[in-house]
Amino acid sequence: MAEVLFKGNKVHTSGKLPKVGARAPDFRLTRGDLVEVSLQDFAGKKKILSIVHSLDTGTCAASAKAFEARAAQLPGTVILTVSNDLPFAQKRFCEAENIHAVVPLSQMRDRKFGRDYGVEYLDGLLAGLLARTVVVIDENDRVVYTQQGPDTSQEPDYEAVLKAVRG
Repeated sequence: MAEVLFKGNKVHTSGKLPKVGARAPDFRLTRGDLVEVSLQDFAGKKKILSIVHSLDTGTCAASAKAFEARAAQLPGTVILTVSNDLPFAQKRFCEAENIHAVVPLSQMRDRKFGRDYGVEYLDGLLAGLLARTVVVIDENDRVVYTQQGPDTSQEPDYEAVLKAVRG
């Protein structure tokens, strides 16, 4: 269980982030066309999981835009933004913000993702949502990097993520 700050108050997550070197937990998430995808659907590619509460929050929206801006620098890498938002809302956000390289995924049908990755908030105003976290997974589905900021208002360290992807 991790502690992070939300507006100065401590909130707790459902567990620990996946360990670097471990096999990434599989998942069932929903794309904008309502089709379910799993980790295997991205086999052979590096994966950045940008996990956010909601694309309707300022910092989470900024994170999606920042990863979109960096996507061209990462050939062979898929950037997946995972949230509790419904696929319709994710699609509307991406269209409005001209986001095409980042793949939005929803855990609307299967909340197991948040628990398996240790990022579901257990208490506080955000209980049930996902903690802002980045997990980098290699082509063999091994976790190579994790990052969870101490405060929900902080954007990820994008340069550290890029470095982890490039190895």
